[in-house]
Amino acid sequence: MDQAGSLRSLTTDRKILPATDGDLVSGKPELVRVIAVTSGKGGVGKTNVVANLAYALTQLGLRVLVLDADLGLANLDVLLGLSPKYTIQHVLRGDRTLAEIMIPGVGGMMILPASSGVQSLAELSEAEKLGLLTELELLEEQYDVLLIDTGAGIASNVMYFNVAAQEVIVVVTPEPTSITDAYALMKVLALEYCERHFRLLVNNASTAAEAKEVYRKISAVADKYLEASIDFLGFIPYDEALLKAVRQQKAVLQAFPGCPASRAFKTLARRILNLPQPLHPKGNIQFFWKRLIGLPR
Repeated sequence: MDQAGSLRSLTTDRKILPATDGDLVSGKPELVRVIAVTSGKGGVGKTNVVANLAYALTQLGLRVLVLDADLGLANLDVLLGLSPKYTIQHVLRGDRTLAEIMIPGVGGMMILPASSGVQSLAELSEAEKLGLLTELELLEEQYDVLLIDTGAGIASNVMYFNVAAQEVIVVVTPEPTSITDAYALMKVLALEYCERHFRLLVNNASTAAEAKEVYRKISAVADKYLEASIDFLGFIPYDEALLKAVRQQKAVLQAFPGCPASRAFKTLARRILNLPQPLHPKGNIQFFWKRLIGLPR
């Protein structure tokens, strides 16, 4: 964690521009905004959130790159009906460039498919690290947001991606086990990795009141036992259209743009862009990867 000091000194200047629907949304940042979307347990709809949030951001005019970092269980491509031929493992081996493994997704987003080979990131040789960072320099000017779909739980790889990102969104459902595991994730990140700021999104909530109660429970415990702040991002309502979209292997915003869940994702995208970024962001794409592959095991 010794590298954190210099990385946290970076700042981002953002402008506010009007959106097409009359709301105010943030303009394109000077530096790429790096956001990890994570969860304490599987089955909470985290990957669905990533896919639809990415789509919603593209609809606001932003250039979005998505990294599927759910190692061993990478399924973002399946969710969107895509069939990647190559993954980031091919880049690490020197067989392909990042541009060659990227696949286009709905709305113009670009996706970096992952595989279990990403687990070797922390063990790369200096030559491999240099080669990867050289590749990433070519992407720096091409994107406004990097969304990272992490694995679930508190495994070391999940921690690495969350710690290296600029912002962390924790996805939770109203189920007691999900609430407990979400808090456990934030506890580990706060106590062992010095993360002090989280953003909470409640998925599959029946009502706004139910979602706020989930936030209240987690926030109350965090205030008492952790030196961390939690922002409430809102909620995505339970919606049968989401299940139908998954079966169609499409983003719900693409398949059912007018359904309650789609409207909630649009609101979420605008809300995220209007939120102030951390005062000491940990960095853009290059710094994200430098931090990731430089973290000791």
